[in-house]
Amino acid sequence: MSQLLFFDSGVGGLSVWQEVHHSLPQWQAIYAMDDAAFPYGELTESVLVARVLAVFEEIAARHPIALAVVACNTASTLVLPELRARFDFPIVGVVPAIKPAALQTRSGKIGLLATPGTVNRPYTRQLEADFAKDKTVLRLGSSELVIMAEAKLRGEPVDMARLEGVLAPWLNGHGPDTVILGCTHFPLLKEELAQVLGNGVILVDSGQAIARRVASLLPQATGNKKGGLSHLYHTAEDPKGLALLRRWLQPGAVPEFLPLHSSS
Repeated sequence: MSQLLFFDSGVGGLSVWQEVHHSLPQWQAIYAMDDAAFPYGELTESVLVARVLAVFEEIAARHPIALAVVACNTASTLVLPELRARFDFPIVGVVPAIKPAALQTRSGKIGLLATPGTVNRPYTRQLEADFAKDKTVLRLGSSELVIMAEAKLRGEPVDMARLEGVLAPWLNGHGPDTVILGCTHFPLLKEELAQVLGNGVILVDSGQAIARRVASLLPQATGNKKGGLSHLYHTAEDPKGLALLRRWLQPGAVPEFLPLHSSS
């Protein structure tokens, strides 16, 4: 039976999978992470696109896919057109939640917290022009938060002083009142981000919107009787975070190494 595919460079896509699983618990899912190239925000565009396509080719050759979610903002802003041209199943991307943030801000000042690649992409600038042209959008790019989120999931304490250092440009009393979590890793730090930014700051991510979009694209009353993660693929030979992901794997499912046949 066809399954859902969730893809990210690391474990951050779990924040999206959990939202979808909550809405569609009957669907089995495959989680694939290109952790050998983590974090994606540090890659050149050509390398990133080549790696995502290679992972999708490998997974699609092994499993029938009903729908795929690119649960990575950095990848989604680049690779969706090429994926949709190559595969015949629906592919949903995760992009910064600029539209809902523009609707929620009280001061008209929005903060976009994402990876360096995402904050500077033309795709992101177009979202701003389409949905927040009458707002002030403050951009803050950080790959450091991605690493901190993965460390938190491994059970390591969050270094709050380090987090404050990353967010320092917005802690001067003139920061945004609404902050977009423009990377799927960042909701994993939501509690700590709220503590540093202050309780009055609204944090917005794309998880629920993605879950609604996925549900709208799937056939009604279909899916597996028992959902969950049936397969977990990783590209790093010495992967981190597998212990975290194993807790969501179905009984008997074993993480599998996915070698990429890509010159990149």
